[in-house]
Amino acid sequence: MNMRTQVAIVGGGPSGLLLSQLLNRAGIETVVLERRSRAHVLARIRAGVLEWGTVELLRRAGAGDRMDREGIVHDGCWLSADGEMFRIDFRESCGVGVMVYGQTEVTKHLYAAQDALGASHRHEVEDVVLHDLDSDAPRVTWREGGQAHALRCDFVAGCDGFRGVSRRSIPESVRQEFEKVYPFGWLGVLSRTPPVQDELIYASHARGFALASLRNPQLSRYYIQVPVETRVEDWSDDAFWEELRRRLPEEIAGTLVTGPAIEKSIAPLRSFVSEPMRWGRLFLCGDAAHIVPPTGAKGLNLAASDVHYLSRALIGFYRSGDAEGLDRYSDTALARVWKAMRFSWWLTTLMHRFPHHGPYERRMQDIELAVLREQPAARRMMAENYTGLPY
Repeated sequence: MNMRTQVAIVGGGPSGLLLSQLLNRAGIETVVLERRSRAHVLARIRAGVLEWGTVELLRRAGAGDRMDREGIVHDGCWLSADGEMFRIDFRESCGVGVMVYGQTEVTKHLYAAQDALGASHRHEVEDVVLHDLDSDAPRVTWREGGQAHALRCDFVAGCDGFRGVSRRSIPESVRQEFEKVYPFGWLGVLSRTPPVQDELIYASHARGFALASLRNPQLSRYYIQVPVETRVEDWSDDAFWEELRRRLPEEIAGTLVTGPAIEKSIAPLRSFVSEPMRWGRLFLCGDAAHIVPPTGAKGLNLAASDVHYLSRALIGFYRSGDAEGLDRYSDTALARVWKAMRFSWWLTTLMHRFPHHGPYERRMQDIELAVLREQPAARRMMAENYTGLPY
């Protein structure tokens, strides 16, 4: 089957859906290709902290009504070091907060908004190949239900994640990759229990990092740092709760409500950037171009900022023929990506225990936390980066 559209979007996660939504609202036709079923995409459990720029972008896309009703605005977070806690006040430091709202819910609302517009989606596609990206007539081919399909388009948006085909379609002679793999992962548990605190707690401890997070007043998300070779099967629910209590401040650990894990998984930590984010008529968005450690809650938010830049550039092109935004997309997006990469690396380095750390490195972590506790300028730096740098 041969098809034609203006923008082919490879990948139907939040970035692909959001890009399609913004473009369709501007009268630009898209086709979204996703290798998984819709049910599988909606079952993914991911980030739950939205920068304020992401909140406003979802509103602009017409997918923010329920988020505004059910999302929880956080005006700060807590940092803990060996049992002592202090708060970073976002409102006081930079004037904005963040929204706690699960990625699963964001994806659900984007699907609903796309359905209302009649946007075109193809699920469970296989063998996706991108063709003629360096020409003015790119094509995408795939197999679906055993049949071959081809899609002619003006542009291709690669929103298909770290393991997708889009980034690999840029020649190795053009592509430059930067990567840091961390020697630990996060063991995460989702439980239908009230959160231990109404704001996030980032805890540094001699036994390793811990994070107390939440999705809503009755759904909690907790993480502990574990060695990179750890398997989920190595940890019972009871063992997880016991270790989490050890790493949280004593007064907080004493109020922890535990329960069966709804979901338990291990996330490896890496920092990764691929440059450029544009080659010919192909534009990369989100995890296809960059991965950040979850410590700074930047993954979904960086994808949203990519979509902001790319949607604005495409809309400008189709409205006036101005290609300047498209030509500048990679440089513009990467400038923000690298700043977020620095923040995530800094917070990860500050709060985790590394195998190679000795007394000097640990003392420097203590001093860095003391600077945050004592100096308003340091708290402002963290607040501005955590809540999201301007687009």
